[in-house]
Amino acid sequence: MKLTVSEKLYALARACPFPLYIVGGFVRDALAGLGESCDIDICAPADAEKFCAVAVKCGAEIDAVYRNTGTVKLGFGREKYEFTCFRSDEYVRGIHTPVKTFFTDEITLDARRRDFKCNAVYYDIAAGTLCDPLGGVADIENKIITTVADADKVFGEDGLRLMRLARQAAQLGFTPTDECLAGARNNRALIADISVERIYAELDALLHADGKYGVSGAQYRGLKILDDTRMLDVILPELALGRGMAQNAAFHNHDVLEHSLRTVLYADKSIRLTALLHDVGKPRAFIDGGRYYNHENIGAEIAEAICARLKVAKRLTAETVRLTRLHMYDLKGDARESKIRKLIVDNLDIFDKLLFIKQADFSACRDDLSEAPCVTKWRNIFGKMEKDGAPFTLKQLAVKGDELIAAGLPADATGAALKRLLYDCALNPALNDKKTLLARVIRANLFDNPQ
Repeated sequence: MKLTVSEKLYALARACPFPLYIVGGFVRDALAGLGESCDIDICAPADAEKFCAVAVKCGAEIDAVYRNTGTVKLGFGREKYEFTCFRSDEYVRGIHTPVKTFFTDEITLDARRRDFKCNAVYYDIAAGTLCDPLGGVADIENKIITTVADADKVFGEDGLRLMRLARQAAQLGFTPTDECLAGARNNRALIADISVERIYAELDALLHADGKYGVSGAQYRGLKILDDTRMLDVILPELALGRGMAQNAAFHNHDVLEHSLRTVLYADKSIRLTALLHDVGKPRAFIDGGRYYNHENIGAEIAEAICARLKVAKRLTAETVRLTRLHMYDLKGDARESKIRKLIVDNLDIFDKLLFIKQADFSACRDDLSEAPCVTKWRNIFGKMEKDGAPFTLKQLAVKGDELIAAGLPADATGAALKRLLYDCALNPALNDKKTLLARVIRANLFDNPQ
């Protein structure tokens, strides 16, 4: 099988007095029919200095050399590659980086230092041939994931491999073998030794796994692996508490945890973290009070704490907390239209996402893909507001703050007065006229009582 490589990389491979290989995701994805990644890792049975000498003669720019691991970062302009010498690594249980590295010219030893067989297939660039020392091609063809050595050993060496298993299985649509899953389960506690930044990066990639290669439902498959191996209990213990917690059978087919995972399955990509955490307050509410009452507010506080622990970006954290707190509003669809109009004005920046989470939450209850009644109601109200020309923001209001001040309103009272006028016009768009609004301010005595 011929893989497509750039002319410069091909020229480099031909210039090397040793075979130069591509290994890892690029080869795996090509064999799996998933396309060819731009991220190319290369390797050879040669030390970093010999490789660099050849690379420089071929016009490569050497960006960095790490002699302890035999790693070279290089590029031809925008073409970037990472080279590693064939090596064998020695780990201390739970430590992400190897404590010793031994260089070798044996490709099988190099393959056995990797994680999964599907990632240990080599492509000889100059010869245009595959080298498969561990049987990774068969795994790719069968869409399975097995480890390069005993699963307990592989996962015991590096806790990050636990997260990579769930994420890669999800993205690729591959199924880990029972032995692979058992090895992950036995070593799940090692995730705690990985930095929270790495954990969140893997979790975020997993939550959006369906977007990598277009594998439908990939994000749910990945979460189920985290659940099955009990890695979820280490990463998100607050969420895992919902496992086995029954819900009202009249509305739910699933327990609290399964409902949360299925909410991610049905969620728009923009709200996946919220989908995962929207009901995280239910276990605590039930443990403390014997029912799920007020779980949205309890959950908002827990979600904020989880985001802080995982070092989630502040903007996404704030959005997740708001959506979690609001996801139960108008659950029965009996909120007055006036309240929904005010809610839309107050949450215009996240209104689309609020509809997304309410829809995903509804669908996850009984795997019902029809539009949620609440979503239909809110969309209709929003549509009426648009049709009637209702202002949604202060910029769309016919009167400005400086005009209120010119009419005699104290400067420190303009903010509250404008917000009140915005609400009034959201309820009755015909009021959005400058003279009408100025008269309304005077008549309502907002100069003395802007609240």
